[in-house]
Amino acid sequence: MLSVAEKSARRFAKETPLGRTRRARKIHRILAEVYPNARCELDFETPFQLLVATVLSAQTTDIRVNSVTPGLFAAFPDAESLAHARIEDVEQLIRSTGFYRSKAKNIVRLAGELVERFGGEVPASQKDLVSLPGTGVKTANVVLGNAFDIPGLTVDTHLGRLSRRMGFTTHEDPAKVEADVVALFPKKDLTLLSHRMIFHGRRICHSRRPACGACPIAKLCPSFGIGELDPVKAEKMLRFEMAPKAEVEPEAAASKAEATAPEAGRTSQPGPAPREGRA
Repeated sequence: MLSVAEKSARRFAKETPLGRTRRARKIHRILAEVYPNARCELDFETPFQLLVATVLSAQTTDIRVNSVTPGLFAAFPDAESLAHARIEDVEQLIRSTGFYRSKAKNIVRLAGELVERFGGEVPASQKDLVSLPGTGVKTANVVLGNAFDIPGLTVDTHLGRLSRRMGFTTHEDPAKVEADVVALFPKKDLTLLSHRMIFHGRRICHSRRPACGACPIAKLCPSFGIGELDPVKAEKMLRFEMAPKAEVEPEAAASKAEATAPEAGRTSQPGPAPREGRA
């Protein structure tokens, strides 16, 4: 007898490319209703702040980054000031994000190149952005989409995982995931699609055990059944504002939950930070 997950996979096994596109866009419409406030969860006021915050977010959580950037930007509010900062001072301000030595060197070098090559301004070009220290395609798309309103797909851990589970791609490589997913959606939708998929991955479609029984796109997902199917148990697995009694949950508890999540990938050990997290 087939399991629920096997039945779900079989149901979509012979899906046509057109059928996949229609299903993908329907999923996006549902996610838009479920997450009307989906947005970049890194706090920023300028393109420079978003660029630096995104570089710092490698191998840690947005909550953790948001806890250090107010102090960092108070001390170094622009590229000019950060470019002339002492590495040791920057390290102390960002220490809790992990890989702080490599990250400090990257953002100081990044600021220096912004000043030297771009007059201290963040360029609105993917080609220019990826040439900066610690910046790859994922970071570039985050900055372009959220600071300059230039649509792009952010293939982080969550989006990569969900894209495979939803049958949008079979690939692990971020570049191939991006190519497959971009082909399914209008370009204008890509930035918000990224946010909604990431929101869904953080709140319902967890890495180790997704809350399938509480998922709004269950009927459209080839992976339905790989997680908790009982609606009551699944609801208890929801996180952040979707969690039971979320309205009275202390912010500190939410921060702890995010910081200790399996995918947080955070570490307090200094070492070489990767340019980009892989999906």
